Amino acid sequence: MGSLEASHDLKNGSTHLLNPLDLDEFRRQGHMIIDFLADYYKNIEKYPVRSQVEPGYLSSRLPDSAPLDPEPIETIIQDVENHIIPGITHWQSPNYFAHFPSSGSTAGFLGEMVSTGFNVVGFNWVSSPAATELESIVMDWFGKMLQLPTSFLFSGGGGGVLQGTTCEAILCTLIAARDQVLNQVGRGSIVKLVVYGSDQTHFALQKAARIAGISPKNFRAIPTTKDDAFGLSPDSLESAIVSDLAVGLIPLFLCATVGTTSSTAVDPVGPLSNVAKRYGVWVHVDAAYAGSACICPEFRHFIDGIEGANSFSLNAHKWFFTNLDCCCLWVKDPNALIKALSTNAECLRNKATESNQVVDYKDWQIQLSRRFRAMKLWLVLRSYGVVNLQNLIRSHVDMAKYFEGLVGMDKRFEVVVPRNFAMVCFRISPMAIGDRLKSGDENIVNEVNRNLLVSVNGSGRVYMTHDVVGGVYMIRFAVGATLTDYRHVDVAWEVVQDCTHAMLTKS
Repeated sequence: MGSLEASHDLKNGSTHLLNPLDLDEFRRQGHMIIDFLADYYKNIEKYPVRSQVEPGYLSSRLPDSAPLDPEPIETIIQDVENHIIPGITHWQSPNYFAHFPSSGSTAGFLGEMVSTGFNVVGFNWVSSPAATELESIVMDWFGKMLQLPTSFLFSGGGGGVLQGTTCEAILCTLIAARDQVLNQVGRGSIVKLVVYGSDQTHFALQKAARIAGISPKNFRAIPTTKDDAFGLSPDSLESAIVSDLAVGLIPLFLCATVGTTSSTAVDPVGPLSNVAKRYGVWVHVDAAYAGSACICPEFRHFIDGIEGANSFSLNAHKWFFTNLDCCCLWVKDPNALIKALSTNAECLRNKATESNQVVDYKDWQIQLSRRFRAMKLWLVLRSYGVVNLQNLIRSHVDMAKYFEGLVGMDKRFEVVVPRNFAMVCFRISPMAIGDRLKSGDENIVNEVNRNLLVSVNGSGRVYMTHDVVGGVYMIRFAVGATLTDYRHVDVAWEVVQDCTHAMLTKS
């Protein structure tokens, strides 16, 4: 294998350097890696979905220092098989129903390979024009698939950028909003800025607020209720804003969510944007998981009112078969990002930038360096086409509906919240627990369901995760792995039933 380590001939004092980019070796080893990964996917169902190792397992298997001399790729691949795979939780397993999907695809893999192979650092246009221009094109393509208003597209004065994750997208837009306001009221007023979300909003918002210098006292996680399906109420938002204004604070930023992590709840984008607009609040819509579904006409209504928002993001690496990492962020006013995030060092000066005819994506993100992410999104869009992508998403929703039907037919279980997309939130119902349940004692019900999830995941056959909404512990069954089919849904339900029977019988 190519190595930067020199081989020393101590007898004659010569040194021979191996070539780290030996093209013949690259071709040979590349074929081996592709074969290894193809076999991995062929056999992926034989592995426990969630890794069963204990903390620190790998240190006892690997040497405590790097090798002095090169090792053959055959040995390294064998060590991956023997030592690395046991410590992997197999997100691409068809029996993976935890968190949200991280759907992969052949096109995504190959696009990543091409991107990595070119290894360009496309921080500005001149550093690699194709990387910048392809990104601008695919972001407009995708925006049109979502029927975003033209104001979010380059063709309409807005624009899109590929970030790494939603955390980065929220942070960038929050910083842009912060600087817009502080440029008007003075930097010293940062202590007065207030950020809003619901108690279901992803914790990335709170982290971004801390990084952006917002006082923790000025972070508002507005309570939601079951009556509103755990979506953020516009009346509750306005009440919070009015209260803050009354004590001299400055409402700054709202993060509305389409498809919350806990239950895929949907905040009403239009009504919330109307409230925010009255008070000059920047609205960011986080559709990290569910946004991909909005390429289907039957789901597009979930982002109705998006024309009132300032920015919108989704993760193509979740439910759009594009492989981690690929977060799509659209903004109406790119200049807001550029003013807040631009860098203009002498070494970066060039005619293209100074012509104001190009996009320099370094000014749309936190870091300077950036990967050629557009390549894999381009391959996915071209390799599968809009119709096939819509049908893949619909197939996952249909499988979730099927699982929901299985839950509904078993009186021991209940669906906790309405299903919006391809995730079902369920639990063992209080009625199934019987005599052990005291009136109104949710703690017992929660503990039973907590134990059920431990048992289900301990089987190794499937993997699910949980959340708590309105004090109710529920199990999340998220369909979205690319290889999942109805037989895997049946297996998952069988595991749930078997574990439930064993647990209730024993109790």
